[in-house]
Amino acid sequence: MDSTTSILPADDLRHLVESGGAPRLVDVRTPGEFETAHIPGSYNVPLDLLREHRDELRAHLDEQVVLVCRSGQRASQAGQALAAAGLPNLRVLDGGMTAWQAAGGPVSRGRARWDIERQVRLVAGSIVLVAVLLTVVVPPAKWIAGLIGAGLTFAALSGTCAMGMLLAKLPYNRGPRTDLDSVIRALAADRP
Repeated sequence: MDSTTSILPADDLRHLVESGGAPRLVDVRTPGEFETAHIPGSYNVPLDLLREHRDELRAHLDEQVVLVCRSGQRASQAGQALAAAGLPNLRVLDGGMTAWQAAGGPVSRGRARWDIERQVRLVAGSIVLVAVLLTVVVPPAKWIAGLIGAGLTFAALSGTCAMGMLLAKLPYNRGPRTDLDSVIRALAADRP
């Protein structure tokens, strides 16, 4: 976490929202995840879009900003990117949408999808299971399971997941298209 980015507990954000003093909420999950469930009034700016266009977005995020994702990890990465672009007043929703829902915060729901993390567990587990079963016939297949294990270890240590990034690009996970122009129009239209 960058020194200019702080943590905001879900209960504190819920009280801010209920009192009418909500900061600008930027949800950095994929459009599909956002469509499934999000905090009402939040803006979907996927992490990859935010990283690529942080300087353009900075001009539209000059007030208090709370970054949201599923658990807080991607929001922390977004906070680092925006802090590097010179944006002050950044906070990350502690525990992300998981904590928000546990705190009883309101949620807008859309089409249900499995979250990316669950999809990664399904795909990685299935590959390992098939590789282990395949070793009965083709012993070197054990290395497939080893590669998946190495990839998961790297994902945990680096905070990135190549399989998750690939799964996020599937049509099932994309949801409605989110581009820079539509994000900037939405941010500018709702500016106080």
